Amino acid sequence: MEYDEKKSLTPSEEAMAQAVQKILTELGENADRQGLLKTPARVARAYTYLTQGYEQDAREILRSAMFDETYSEMVIVKDIEVYSLCEHHMLPFFGKAHVAYIPNGRIVGLSKIPRVVDVFARRLQVQERLTLEVRDCLNDTLQPLGVAVVIECHHLCMQMRGVSKQNSVTTTSAFSGAFLENDVTRREFMHLIGSKLN
Repeated sequence: MEYDEKKSLTPSEEAMAQAVQKILTELGENADRQGLLKTPARVARAYTYLTQGYEQDAREILRSAMFDETYSEMVIVKDIEVYSLCEHHMLPFFGKAHVAYIPNGRIVGLSKIPRVVDVFARRLQVQERLTLEVRDCLNDTLQPLGVAVVIECHHLCMQMRGVSKQNSVTTTSAFSGAFLENDVTRREFMHLIGSKLN
């Protein structure tokens, strides 16, 4: 989905825009002043774009580019940019995802792995669930020998408010198969992504 500020609002976006206008008023703003006139519509479109993952099927994305292949060594896509919204405050969290799998007779087009991360990130999320959803999607769809996912993010709900810890990074991990059962395989993955969790 492209972000298009000129496109007319859907009924759902109209309802969101009205809610945003009320929020602006409740904050003490003049929602009719020049700088804020288009803000409700812009926010509605932005939230539609930022939560487009609800309308997408990550498993279907993987199935669209699966190929039979005898390769059975680790495949890693690292430093995948992550942008999501915390479901507790609807504030952004962002960082990097590192995803690996060990094929078991099937590989997937490499571009599909970042797309899977995006599908789950473009929803209201918590980082812990996001990590598990990416792992489970790859595990269930590809049925590989193992999957590893590490996500490292900055959370604006911690940096802009609350404890106000600007330099904190949250790291979550999820493993299956060979990555869960074999310390050597897991350590190799952690070394290859440059994680300090080795």
